[in-house]
Amino acid sequence: MTAHEVARLLPEVARLRDLCRAMAMLEAILSPEWESRYHSFNRNWSPGEEMASMRNGSGDEYSIVFMSGGAYVRGFDHESAMSPYAHEDHEPWPGLLDSVPDVFGHCVTEPAFCDENGVPTVTVCLWREPLDDGWRVGEIDYPTNREDPDGSTHLFGLLIDPAPEAFKRFAEDYYGVPVDVEAVRALYELRPLTQETVSLLNAGVLVESLAEDLAEIGYPIAT
Repeated sequence: MTAHEVARLLPEVARLRDLCRAMAMLEAILSPEWESRYHSFNRNWSPGEEMASMRNGSGDEYSIVFMSGGAYVRGFDHESAMSPYAHEDHEPWPGLLDSVPDVFGHCVTEPAFCDENGVPTVTVCLWREPLDDGWRVGEIDYPTNREDPDGSTHLFGLLIDPAPEAFKRFAEDYYGVPVDVEAVRALYELRPLTQETVSLLNAGVLVESLAEDLAEIGYPIAT
């Protein structure tokens, strides 16, 4: 799979944003320690922008910036042949960023998405503007003889399979605990958070202790 296949499977912007918020809230419940989480969401990333992110602790990550002008997706697989560090010039793969619209230009050069030398740490890039009828990708000649040349398959698996069962499998494997699929479904549907749902996922967490995460993610809570 490559970014071109991901572009056909990725949910539209509003649904993707909701999915990212749900996954971030689920991990906040499963892992009170932020450093241990895969997924996060910050609705106050910068003025007028929100950001969803994933970091697996092994050097692979993605960032999704949501704004009025659409959404920008950047992924980095540190072992990909398309990594800037896999080549002597340490430049992004040809065609990867060349077609990014001006509205997302600041995301390309965002320091948080670049190394200390200003090189974008990216092997996958997609974007979608409000009038687009789908996600867009640059003109790219991918490395041959590689099943996952840009890292899309393992970076975006939970985004292109937006089913509660997929998150349950991921969380049980990563956290090593049983995960209630109906509780996951409740969050995937953005139902207001209750203590009952929290307890189904993590009996040691009180909903009151999630106040900071709820505010950062912008997840609804039952009143």
